[in-house]
Amino acid sequence: MSVKIRMSRQGRRHRPFFRINVIDSRTPRNGSIIEKLGHYDPLEKATDKQLVLDLERVKFWLDKGAVPSDSVSEILLRKGIKHKYAAEKKTRRALARKRARAAGLPFLKSERKTEEKPAKGAGSTPSASPQQAAPEAEKK
Repeated sequence: MSVKIRMSRQGRRHRPFFRINVIDSRTPRNGSIIEKLGHYDPLEKATDKQLVLDLERVKFWLDKGAVPSDSVSEILLRKGIKHKYAAEKKTRRALARKRARAAGLPFLKSERKTEEKPAKGAGSTPSASPQQAAPEAEKK
């Protein structure tokens, strides 16, 4: 059985509240859980109340082989819990960035946007090209 540590959404519309649970990977997002590890309230102003975790149980499940989701992994890193899955993701991302640089492709969204801006600026000249003027002359 593959076990994951992931969040299930609670709360109402525009008021998200997440429970951090240990779940079998085949169950849906808000399906049955194995164990509740804590909760995360992104709208809470007090940072000590924003994230509540049972760190001992989190470490227990990570040692047993539970795989945290990307968002839970980020939360755990902020809380100071390092795990092998975060390190693996970091090395995979560095390798992908290296491959993109070698191929001359943009890796980040910001790099894509900076490449698109000069291309759009160069192609948007106000004067019409001779090819566009010829079909207009044939219509008359």
